Amino acid sequence: MLTAYLDQIKAHADPERATQVAAYHKAERPYLGVPVPVLNDLTKAWRRELSVEDRVTLADALWRTNIHEARVAASKLLTQARIRVDDAVWDLLQGWVPDFDGWAVADHACSAIQKRLIADPARLDQVESWTRSDHMWTRRAALVATLPWTKQNHPKPEDLARRDRILGWAAGYVPDPEWFIQKAIAWWLRDLSKHDAPRVRAFLEEHGDQMKAFARKEAGKYLKDQLA
Repeated sequence: MLTAYLDQIKAHADPERATQVAAYHKAERPYLGVPVPVLNDLTKAWRRELSVEDRVTLADALWRTNIHEARVAASKLLTQARIRVDDAVWDLLQGWVPDFDGWAVADHACSAIQKRLIADPARLDQVESWTRSDHMWTRRAALVATLPWTKQNHPKPEDLARRDRILGWAAGYVPDPEWFIQKAIAWWLRDLSKHDAPRVRAFLEEHGDQMKAFARKEAGKYLKDQLA
């Protein structure tokens, strides 16, 4: 199964672009130079023709190649809001998290994880364990994967509770000097500020002076009265 689908990706390989992408992302793995829109088109067709079971099998095989574009395609293959029985999908996705070693592949995978968390918010209990990981990319994934809780204009009480829970994780990250962690905090707060400015202001009032300056500025980007 893998060879036929991987060959479809390789058919769009661009060696010159691959060199540029490898230099940009810096993660040590093979690159083919296939643009993301091409991977979008390929995986959209694959989702139509494959059962969920076969998609999980293919995604697992693509991920194991360690090829950049194959890992992006694996993530996109499993990025779907409605999957009737999704336990195998969730198990595979969370199994990838310890492999994260750069923002690009991690963010594509987190987009798939977001769908599974919305489908079953009880999985936040597992995501909370990521916040205690020694692996920086796993800790970061806890915030990137929960971004949907920043986007609700009229959240239900249970979603407000989840929003506050995740803000608690972000508060725990504030002393971490790692740039990607500070950026993730800022990303979460910035997106939340479009829908729930009072919570972001309260967070910044309590924790802003402990955040890196760039993260504090980014977090308050859309607040009308940005905090210094």
